Amino acid sequence: MLPILIVLAGALVATVAFRTQRRVVAVIAIVALLLSGFSMLTLWGANATAFGGSLRADNPALGFGLVVIVGAVVTLLASMDQLPRVRMNFPEFDAMLLYAVTGMLLIAFAGDLIVLLIGLEIMSLAGYVMATLYGSRRSEESGMKYFLLGSVGSAILIYGIALTFGATGSLSLAGIREAVSAQNFANTPLLIAGALMMLAGFGFKVALVPFHQWTPDVYHGAPTVVTLFLSTVVKVAAFAGLLRVFGGAFPVERAWEGVAEVLVALTLIVGNTAALVQRNFKRLLAYSAVAHTGFLGLALLAEPARGGAALVFYLLAYTLMTAGALAVLALIQPDEGGVENADLRGLYYRQPGLALALAACLASLAGLPPFAGFFGKYLVFQAAFQAGHVGITVLAAMTSVVALVYYLRPAALMFMPAEGSAAAVRPAVRVGTFTGVALGVCVVGIVLLGVLPGLVYNVFDAPAQWVLASLAAK
Repeated sequence: MLPILIVLAGALVATVAFRTQRRVVAVIAIVALLLSGFSMLTLWGANATAFGGSLRADNPALGFGLVVIVGAVVTLLASMDQLPRVRMNFPEFDAMLLYAVTGMLLIAFAGDLIVLLIGLEIMSLAGYVMATLYGSRRSEESGMKYFLLGSVGSAILIYGIALTFGATGSLSLAGIREAVSAQNFANTPLLIAGALMMLAGFGFKVALVPFHQWTPDVYHGAPTVVTLFLSTVVKVAAFAGLLRVFGGAFPVERAWEGVAEVLVALTLIVGNTAALVQRNFKRLLAYSAVAHTGFLGLALLAEPARGGAALVFYLLAYTLMTAGALAVLALIQPDEGGVENADLRGLYYRQPGLALALAACLASLAGLPPFAGFFGKYLVFQAAFQAGHVGITVLAAMTSVVALVYYLRPAALMFMPAEGSAAAVRPAVRVGTFTGVALGVCVVGIVLLGVLPGLVYNVFDAPAQWVLASLAAK
């Protein structure tokens, strides 16, 4: 419990320190997150459980937790320079972020559906508040859409949990697995209905099509630092919950796979096609997040032993490259509405460091070697293909070609001269120390993971630990 309790303690400190200078509170929050990450490392390999298996600190849970910590620390580093510019420099931001991370760790460590639901609601409620903190009409509108559609998603998820409990008589993931695996199990239709409703509920959280409608508006309307957090760390936690439920509780009954394959296919098509026609760079990244949900969904269709390791690697790479791109956007945009793609023209001649960092992040998002995004896509493609999902893997490869266009188009504009365009008169921006550190972490991370992917992947590419994670011990 220590990794969760440390973050919760940091959230409580941030809550009562509302009169303290915000930068001090942010440092306290970063320290709490780093201590939580260190405590996870001390639990590595122990496969510890608590409360009769309701909390499980196995290696996959710790892996997802560490990715959450990385994303949260990068968000806080970027916020220390950016929030004063948008009049959000108050400790409530740090408190809400830490409460959200507390919920995310509960999701990753969940051993039963009630713990997972509690974590999901803590994360969601904090996210609704963060989306509206800017105080503009656009921010309030995005927060309201996030709240209303998120509430619908939660209601569907809870209904699915109720049906699953009715079918199996258990809320424990291990108990559900045992009930489903029994030879005399007779409630298959009810179980399938519950599983599909839970899939729809999680679909809202990870932005699977057609449950993605809130994503572009919320990501575009929320402050860019909040968008960074929502589009990366929240997605990590939601996929951790998906893997816990569908890779752990239903090892035998996989009737949900066909529906999931259709949703992933729709997500790949809609996300990449919609991103292709976006002129606003912030909305492009929002639809990019939808597209990457489709790529990440390939790992869920694979066997947990292989798909789980690929999912952790891809989520870490996705967090670093998306956070880096949004951190640069937060620096160069004139307001929280983002910038037009055409306004990126000539960025290299004004600020070469930012242009090179953004180019590296976009190349990684496009899946080009030698960056981490290439190996992330390769691993999930391989896992889905080896599990027999050939058609969806081919579709994912085809949509990756489409992604090359909308990622490389703004990247190319940055290296074109800006004479005679509106972008030519844009002044250079100052890169703060903390934002520079965040960008450095992101760029070094995607290059290092691209050159040496085994640093992370080999740690998780051990079938035995995913057998424990899926609760399918023989």
